[in-house]
Amino acid sequence: MRQSCGPLCYSRRGACLSVFLLLLLAMLAALLLIVTILGHPQRTPEPHSCVTLANRTGFLCHDRRYCIPAHAVCDGIRTCPHGEDEAENLCRDLPKSLPSFLLTTCGNPDSWIYSDQKCDGTNNCGDCSDELSPVTACPPCGPGWWYCTPTVFRYCSCVPRVLCRDGVQHCSDWSDEYSCPGP
Repeated sequence: MRQSCGPLCYSRRGACLSVFLLLLLAMLAALLLIVTILGHPQRTPEPHSCVTLANRTGFLCHDRRYCIPAHAVCDGIRTCPHGEDEAENLCRDLPKSLPSFLLTTCGNPDSWIYSDQKCDGTNNCGDCSDELSPVTACPPCGPGWWYCTPTVFRYCSCVPRVLCRDGVQHCSDWSDEYSCPGP
């Protein structure tokens, strides 16, 4: 026959279980205290779009203080303070590994440029598909440009005014030498 213990009598198994539960509660309390003091662990920030001082699409560095031009991403030069613009996961398989806000497709779907190179006055795609409206919705020549049909492959429908009246034909109609007022 078993003798019953009173309410103050514990078995060895019960004592071990009680100690285990107290240790588990103490560990959970310690973890909550650490999370409260240190905060939640940081995740690796996702790349974000920003607008550069030149009013062009940019890449926001992880510190959220620097906005670098889109074309400075994966160019071999660490421009962001922590080098995230040259991170392996971002640059390993161009252009597939780049966020879509950094890319613009050219007239040839197999060709691409950085989004800040669209509508910059320069023939970056090689077929002027990054410059000519209505496909690109680029504004007409800006104040620093002269509208004409360029003779130089580098330009599409405007030439920089600094080339006006320099003694070299840059427009097929010579308007850069005879009509353009210069810079």
